[in-house]
Amino acid sequence: MAAPAPTLLVDTYSVFFRAYHALPAMNTASGEPTSALYGFSTVLLKELRERRPTKLAFAVDAPQRTFRHERYTEYKGRRDAVPSPLVVQLGRLPELLAAFEVPVFCAPGYEADDVLATLAERLRAEGRPTLILSGDRDLLQLAHGGVEVLFIGGRGQKATLYDAARVQERFAVPPTALADWIALVGDDSDNLPGVPGVGPRTASRWVQQFGSVRALLEHLDQVEPPRLRAELAARRDQLLLNAELTPLRTDVPLGEGPLSAPLSRAALERLRALFEELEFKSLLPRVDALATALSSA
Repeated sequence: MAAPAPTLLVDTYSVFFRAYHALPAMNTASGEPTSALYGFSTVLLKELRERRPTKLAFAVDAPQRTFRHERYTEYKGRRDAVPSPLVVQLGRLPELLAAFEVPVFCAPGYEADDVLATLAERLRAEGRPTLILSGDRDLLQLAHGGVEVLFIGGRGQKATLYDAARVQERFAVPPTALADWIALVGDDSDNLPGVPGVGPRTASRWVQQFGSVRALLEHLDQVEPPRLRAELAARRDQLLLNAELTPLRTDVPLGEGPLSAPLSRAALERLRALFEELEFKSLLPRVDALATALSSA
C-alpha cells in the first residue's frame, strides 16, 4: 500500500538562493536575469510531479530583525551582500509565489524556519504527513513524527530525504537533540561560534551522554577528554546562548487562514502564463503534464 501523499512546505529563500548559485547566469531576450527564478521553479515542479503533494504552502523570511537578532546582535552577521542579479529576481519572486495560489507565510520577528516549524507541528498534530523542502540544516530538527525534510545539497549534489532514522544515522543524535549538537559545533551561516577542538563526533558523544548543552555544562567534571573542560567553561555563556537560539520555535502566530492549499488548474494556467513571459519554454510541458495529472486525479 502506497504511503499517503504529503503536504509540501517550501523554505522559499533557501531553495531560491540554492538555485541561484547552482545555475549559470540566465537572462530573457530583454536582459532580465532569471536563473534563480528558473532553478526554483524547476526544483518545485520536480517535487510536485514526483511527490504529488495534496497541498502546498510557502514560508518566507520577513525583512525585519528577528528575536534572535535582538538577543544576539552578531546573529547572521557574516552574510555576504546579495548580488544585484539576485536582488532583481527577488523582486519578481512574490509574483511567482502568487501564481501558485496557495498560502505564503511571513511572520515579522521570526525566521521562515520558525514558520515552517510551527506549520509542521500543527500538521503533525493533525496526523498529516508533511514534507519540507529546504537547503538549511537547521530544519532537520523537524524530521520526526510524520515530518520529513528533503535537503537540497550544493551544486551537483543530489537531494537527501531525511526522516528521524536518517538524522540519527547522519549525526548520531535524534532530530529533537540536533539543536544542542549545532550549539556545540557552531553554525557559520548563522555566525554562532562553536567550541574549538569540538567536532561532530565529540558533539554527538556529548549529546548522547548528557542530553543537552546545559546538562553538559553542569557536569564538566565528567567531560572527556579532560583537556576540553577548560574550553567549555570559558565559552559557557556563548554555548548557553547558542542553545537558546538554535531550537526552532513552534509558536509563531500564523493567523486564522488555512495552513496549506491544493494546487488548482487555474493556478497552473497562471503559472504557465508567467513562464511564457519569463521565457521558460522548457518548463511549459512540465506545467501541462501537471495539469493533465490534476485533471485525471
